[in-house]
Amino acid sequence: MAEKAEAAEGSTAAGRSDSSPSASQAAIEVKDLTKYYVDFLAVDNISFDVREGEILGFLGPNGAGKSTTIRILTCFMPASSGVVKVAGYDVFTQSLDVRRQIGYMPENTPLYPEMRVREYLMFRATIKGVSRARRRSRVGEIVSLCGISEVENKIIGQLSKGYRQRVGLADALIADPRILVLDEPLASLDPNQQQMAKKLIKELRGKHTIIFSTHILADVEEVADRMIIIDRGRLVGAGTPDEFARRFESERHLRIEVAGPRAEVQQTIQAVPGVKSVEVAEHDGLVVLKVRSEAAKDVREEVARAVLTKNWGLREIRSERMELAEIFARLTTATH
Repeated sequence: MAEKAEAAEGSTAAGRSDSSPSASQAAIEVKDLTKYYVDFLAVDNISFDVREGEILGFLGPNGAGKSTTIRILTCFMPASSGVVKVAGYDVFTQSLDVRRQIGYMPENTPLYPEMRVREYLMFRATIKGVSRARRRSRVGEIVSLCGISEVENKIIGQLSKGYRQRVGLADALIADPRILVLDEPLASLDPNQQQMAKKLIKELRGKHTIIFSTHILADVEEVADRMIIIDRGRLVGAGTPDEFARRFESERHLRIEVAGPRAEVQQTIQAVPGVKSVEVAEHDGLVVLKVRSEAAKDVREEVARAVLTKNWGLREIRSERMELAEIFARLTTATH
């Protein structure tokens, strides 16, 4: 049975170790990583690092290469070329050492549906090398931490997908790994469970280095210290949300609410010198405009003057930073 579990898990950690080659270097280092599937280029020469103790959001559209990169990091598959180090260990030549440092939760967590939750976690703690003296108390801690106390004596196959997801997270944490790799950890959770999972991830900041993939941009802003975005196998951006916003400061963004005729309002604002584009919607009888203008030109006074000249009601005009969703869309469609 242990052999079956190890095969199912692939690259989950056997336990935390503080004997890595260099505790001072980045927790994860990726340099010039490339992966081909025969003639298909899935990962195209990407480089990034994950700092010790930080939470990194890993973003990209479907097919961008996220899962392939994670599988290489966790020793599920080899790369075609490049260098990847986890806690100072090389994933190509020291894969067993790498797996001892990692707690990995894949998107579809392989569990034993016939086992009860506590029984399963005791089993997993055993094969991950948690000492006999520590095993029972550690399982109790993790059951409480992951919010699965009420189902700990239930059969896994009878649990909802949300609870199975939390059992998978408990499994990833059971051996107190230095690094957590979470693939879509918030998928299949209801809103309350998502809030609990995000709270847990934030509480783990500094205790573990965490890399998590997600399609939910708001969660990255709420949880992650930094993020990286890949598209078609290429790294298209890395940094904090503020750093991404500054990257696009060649434009100003305004939100304007006007009481007036929609088509004429749009035409009038579009004609203001310096305005690059206008998006229009309606809300509660008002025309709501999202205006992009040149960074060097503040068009607020001209816009206000144009509206008041028409005797329309100007309800609101304010500057906004580009939203992360818009930045993500631009970065991942620029080469399409």
